[in-house]
Amino acid sequence: MQTISENRCFGGTQGVYSHASDACVCDMTFAVFMPEEATHGPVPVLWFLSGLTCTHENAMVKAGAQAWAAEQGIALVFPDTSPRGEGVPNDDAFDLGQGAGFYVDATQAPWDKHFKMWTYVTDELPALLAENFAIDMDRQAIMGHSMGGHGALTMAMSLPDRFRSVSAFAPICNPTASDWGQKQFSAYLGSEEGTWAAHDATALMLDGGFDGPVLIDTGTDDQFADLLGTQEFAAAFAGCLQEGAVRLQKGYDHSYFFISTFIEEHIAFHAEALYR
Repeated sequence: MQTISENRCFGGTQGVYSHASDACVCDMTFAVFMPEEATHGPVPVLWFLSGLTCTHENAMVKAGAQAWAAEQGIALVFPDTSPRGEGVPNDDAFDLGQGAGFYVDATQAPWDKHFKMWTYVTDELPALLAENFAIDMDRQAIMGHSMGGHGALTMAMSLPDRFRSVSAFAPICNPTASDWGQKQFSAYLGSEEGTWAAHDATALMLDGGFDGPVLIDTGTDDQFADLLGTQEFAAAFAGCLQEGAVRLQKGYDHSYFFISTFIEEHIAFHAEALYR
């Protein structure tokens, strides 16, 4: 693991790091905020999975999360959204290829060699964090935005006992019925649609949901509302009596202005679960 930068931040440290990834067969970059409490012992961790076109940097810089994580004594992890670099396949479209890993393990060429974002986020990166940072891996929570909200929800529901809470901002939550899902799943996973349901938050909610609290915020003026599947997910959420809330925030869109407005509530929500 190489240190790219480390900066003092709200009494703690905001760092950016890189390492050679076995899962993605390339160098991967990620960011970690460690609160001051980490100098005295392991602290709980909250993952932030970002959306289409983003890197580790977008949420690290724009979400305003560090102040509230410092207040709660929680570490933040910001992974990248895809493999990158020379030899990694890409596409001219913004919603496929680099910056658009969709948090799945690709099985189809040319994506299958590098695009193993599920394994990277759920296996390889946690092991690296446990080895190098004062993080209590028994107290994890996860959140995300848009494509990252999709990743956060599917990982939380697919990995029992891994995460104590999950939240999302404007998540893609019914990708098997959306152009933000059908296109990518066809490319990464193949044409057999039966394999897609394991990466659809609405299907997973109908299949049992999450054993913990869930918080979803989506803006009523979201410019990508027709791609998110919010109504279908909300129906599944209510149908299985899931603990938590799906909230529609009047006048807000898909941007980081929206995220930064409600990030304090989301971190407090996770802190309650992490310290319960």
